[in-house]
Amino acid sequence: MGLSAVAQRRDQSETIPVGARVGIESLISRFERQEAIIGIVGLGYVGLPLSLCACEANYRVIGFDIDVSRVRDLNNAQSPLRHVGGDRIGTALRDGRFAATADPKRLAEADAILICVPTPLGPHREPDLSFVVGTARMLAEILRPGQLIVLESTTYPGTTRDILKPILEETGLRSGIDYFLAYSPEREDPGNSDFATAQIPKIVAGDGEEALRLASALYSRLVARAVHVSSLETAEAVKLTENIFRAVNIALVNELKLVFAALDVDIFEVVEAAKTKPFGYMPFYPGPGLGGHCIPVDPFYLTWKARELGIATRFIELAGEINTSMPRYVVDRVREELDSRFGKALSGARILIIGIAYKKNVDDMRESPALAIIEGLDRAGARVDYFDPHFPVIPITRKHSALAGKASVPFETYLLARYDAAVIVTDHDAIDYETLLRYSKLIVDTRNRVTKLAGSEYGHVVAKA
Repeated sequence: MGLSAVAQRRDQSETIPVGARVGIESLISRFERQEAIIGIVGLGYVGLPLSLCACEANYRVIGFDIDVSRVRDLNNAQSPLRHVGGDRIGTALRDGRFAATADPKRLAEADAILICVPTPLGPHREPDLSFVVGTARMLAEILRPGQLIVLESTTYPGTTRDILKPILEETGLRSGIDYFLAYSPEREDPGNSDFATAQIPKIVAGDGEEALRLASALYSRLVARAVHVSSLETAEAVKLTENIFRAVNIALVNELKLVFAALDVDIFEVVEAAKTKPFGYMPFYPGPGLGGHCIPVDPFYLTWKARELGIATRFIELAGEINTSMPRYVVDRVREELDSRFGKALSGARILIIGIAYKKNVDDMRESPALAIIEGLDRAGARVDYFDPHFPVIPITRKHSALAGKASVPFETYLLARYDAAVIVTDHDAIDYETLLRYSKLIVDTRNRVTKLAGSEYGHVVAKA
């Protein structure tokens, strides 16, 4: 729509109330009766489950992704995500409720467009909003009066209002008058069988009361509950707070692990005992470092914004330093165990990494600490292989490109015995830990997975890290 056309239409309707001007009540009714069409941009770990959730709530969904091969696979009921079944996609396709496309023009059909694109960090831990900006420019080409636009990507307070909104308004359409803008942060936890998308309450904020009403009318049909907050910035801050809370507490327990290990105290036993207290304590568990898109990334969106305001975020940044140091600690523990048990140097040792996904039972290795551990062992001169049932080959990653194409070795008993140490980095349930215990010379366990299995028969081969 040209600027002159928008201006002419606005001039002709200056005396018409906003709600009547763009049919707010009609759109709310369409959301309530599940008659609206939902567009979802980005069909990855957030957008695909959300698309299926909307289909299962009886909405029609147009899913957009720039990956043409992913679009093709989805339209053939082939899931790109191990934890999202192809049968769910097939049902949505057969019911005529889902269609994937790489054509952005299709999004003009949607009554609401939900943006689920990545928000990674740049090389200096600065926010990389290129996917959000690119999506905004794409949507500006098809934006029409009466649409609801919702950003779900995690970001710093002010992004929706200061970055997304101005780009959309370059069309001449105005938020709260011609289209409606909201923010509702994603709360996905891939592989969590206890909480699916529809069961998790959603934080919802709008750029004005009408936008909030529209967003609430939609999300209250998609998920267990829509939780209203007063502003876009508050909703953006809620998401960061959730992940910073986890990052800081994981850093705390990782630091406690180092101290307690020096005191010959088992941190996992401490946590298990402490969590019996019914108040004032919440268990967090140490590990080999943080992974996934959220916890290693999101805190630095706030620290970057705080620096812009001249505010130091020492607590958050210290937590980041502790968590990012854990892969080095794992490498040091492998070195120590080889030397103390066998008098063997790490250089030249054969090491098997067990699991390279960032968390168990998912095929997601974004920010996985396993990659930093592999590279650390490589630099120390070790010969490193890995086994992961979810990753036959390491894909291309931004930080660890040298590992791309490295293949998983078979999980065979005759091979296990050849390694000087096996390091459990990701404790997938599909791994045969009894066999690992039986044939390994040494297991360095960063997840406390095999301690209970080891017992007296195999206890001598297990070291915690």
